[in-house]
Amino acid sequence: MENFLLLILGRRLAGKPVTRVYGSHGRTKRHYFADYKKAEVLGLEYEYKAVNLVKGEQFSPDFLKINPIGYVPALVDGDFVVSDSFAILMYLEEKYPQPPLLPSDLKRKAINYQAANIVSSSIQPLQNLAVVKYIEEKAGADERDIWAKTHIGKGFAALEKLLKDYAGKYATGDEVFLADLYLAPQLYAAVNRFNLDMTQFPLLLRLHEAYSKLPAFQNAAPEKQPDAPSS
Repeated sequence: MENFLLLILGRRLAGKPVTRVYGSHGRTKRHYFADYKKAEVLGLEYEYKAVNLVKGEQFSPDFLKINPIGYVPALVDGDFVVSDSFAILMYLEEKYPQPPLLPSDLKRKAINYQAANIVSSSIQPLQNLAVVKYIEEKAGADERDIWAKTHIGKGFAALEKLLKDYAGKYATGDEVFLADLYLAPQLYAAVNRFNLDMTQFPLLLRLHEAYSKLPAFQNAAPEKQPDAPSS
């Protein structure tokens, strides 16, 4: 989920020193933002550095120099390094405010922050590779799947309630904003990785279908990333 933020900066720095992208095809959440911005801003230049999470490359000495905690994404902007998706997004939003990542309306802006944080803090950490691998090792594959679906479902139930009075075509209106960038890949993972029954979440299912029609989001699917397996 981790490489999309970095691609934005590369596009926005077209003609300047190449920005380095450290990410992994399997970290779906982080792919979407870059490809959405590709449709908005011309001249992307970046150096993509794939990090194979399954092989543990995130814990290699070279990568730990980039991010000592051993997580992707990481953004290298000249001689400045920043990691963690939210920190990278806010850095880019401050440095390159157009097009905006957040709506101007204060309440809708707050809802974007809240929805993004439900995904990044209350869902994703409980279904990431390290956690589900640990659950599988200790309790088996069935318990792994139950664990993931339980925590995704809990977060989705909260998101259904949160967004019901704000959603339009997308999560908080008729434009793609921060909440959508977190929701789209999480929904993709729930449907394609964990086979979650989405009929219990009609609003999120509608959003998932809307995201799936956006060419930029289609192009951001994990299987279309440079380091995706060939089969």
